[in-house]
Amino acid sequence: MVKEQVKWSADYVALGLAALAFVLHAACAGRYDVFRDELYFIVCGRQPAFGYVDQPPLIPLLSAGFYALGHNAWMLRLPATLAAGALVWLAVRFARLLGGGTFAAIGAGVCVTIAPMLMGIVAVFNTTVFDPLAWTLIAYLLVKATRDGDRPALLWCGVVAGIDFEAKYALYVWAIALVVGLLATPERRIFRDRMLWLGAAIAIVIGLPSILWQATHGWPFLELAAAARAKNTDIPPLNFIINQVLVMNPLLAPVWIAGVVAPFVIASLKPVRFLAIAFLASFALTLITHGKDYYIASTYPTVFILGAVAWAHWFRKARARIGLAVWGGLAVALSAAISPMALPVLSVEGLRAYIAHSPFKPQQQEKSFKGTLLPQVFADQLGWHDYTDQVGAAWRKIPADVRARTGIKVENYGEAAALDIYGPKYDLPPALSGHNQYYQWGLRGQKPVNLLVVQNNPDRLEPYCQKTVILGETYSRDAMAYENGKTIALCQGLKVDIVKLWPELKNFS
Repeated sequence: MVKEQVKWSADYVALGLAALAFVLHAACAGRYDVFRDELYFIVCGRQPAFGYVDQPPLIPLLSAGFYALGHNAWMLRLPATLAAGALVWLAVRFARLLGGGTFAAIGAGVCVTIAPMLMGIVAVFNTTVFDPLAWTLIAYLLVKATRDGDRPALLWCGVVAGIDFEAKYALYVWAIALVVGLLATPERRIFRDRMLWLGAAIAIVIGLPSILWQATHGWPFLELAAAARAKNTDIPPLNFIINQVLVMNPLLAPVWIAGVVAPFVIASLKPVRFLAIAFLASFALTLITHGKDYYIASTYPTVFILGAVAWAHWFRKARARIGLAVWGGLAVALSAAISPMALPVLSVEGLRAYIAHSPFKPQQQEKSFKGTLLPQVFADQLGWHDYTDQVGAAWRKIPADVRARTGIKVENYGEAAALDIYGPKYDLPPALSGHNQYYQWGLRGQKPVNLLVVQNNPDRLEPYCQKTVILGETYSRDAMAYENGKTIALCQGLKVDIVKLWPELKNFS
């Protein structure tokens, strides 16, 4: 296996495939509307902090900043679109670092471009969007350090890890897995290099503000994580594994499986066996902890790259490579067929018809998803304007003198954030909710004696209200099913002090 010496600035395979990935995601980025979590991140970012109940600060701060540039989903998702292109570029460069030629480089770039789960991760701007890029870059830098003796690469590992940790705490999964992989191989000698520990110190310093925020606020993320495990659907291990094959494209399974096997059978790849072991460790950790399927999606680029290099090594004759190219074309076609489940390539009507007649169905990752036709990533982009309009219409039915002493209480951060972002046209006050960071914000400077409440079972308001008036109901056809049919009711004359009631509204999930 001979390494091609191609400067990054002249690597037209890397630049071309990265450009194609960017264009693909840019074309889809504004197709629907702003996702539930994106709305929440914008509101969080407008109130800057070193941390939040359910995430570090980086994504909220970027969300608020980019949304302010255009007040649309496309501009909000620009960092995710750039991350998608950068991952493809890195995959090509990584394949070359491992000794792969142009054929292997193209294979690696294509795999990380068309794998449906990797496409879906960057479909909206969320806390996971930088993980595939960051985790793959950490693996790349570790190879440069352990195999090539590039000791400063360990410092850059720390920088990348620290920044990614400020986007999502899930980095610990890959960190633990890599430690396991390194300890299980001769590359464990890297632990004797003080550069590694200096890199770790850099990561800790970058991530420390968020950790300190969590510590000073009673570690709410740990409480939330425990609650999240309870709401996830229990998926049997075999079903989980089968789903991994499906969401990464079944025709690409031979590539990532080869990526796990190849370092143990190809001499030139033996120095990177720790990466294959790390993948298996992260897979096992996710299974044991009953994680969702996307929790380990960020580990796949590394084994796709290893697999592409392996297949190019095993099939070096022209005729064999033609066969691989045909196989790759079929994989592209299958990903194109699956893509409506990952990216908004179809209209909403087209997506409904596609799901009704397609063998590909969204897996129910949470118990509350029951009854929703569209995948959650799409359903939660739809209906928020309807929701705000319905609450706004109810608000305007309240006499002006009563509105002046009325707050709006909703059940979750998606509802609250939608009202905060889309509600100014109705002169709505800041929304109140006990969900996650909204609980931390409390009454947001208000002292209401009445509440406009959006929830199911309005009869549950009776112990708290002197008078309850039904003013409307929520409905949007393509929204998450549990958001429909909620009553919009005016709780007039609170019987209890809302300040004393507030702790009972806490909902970390």
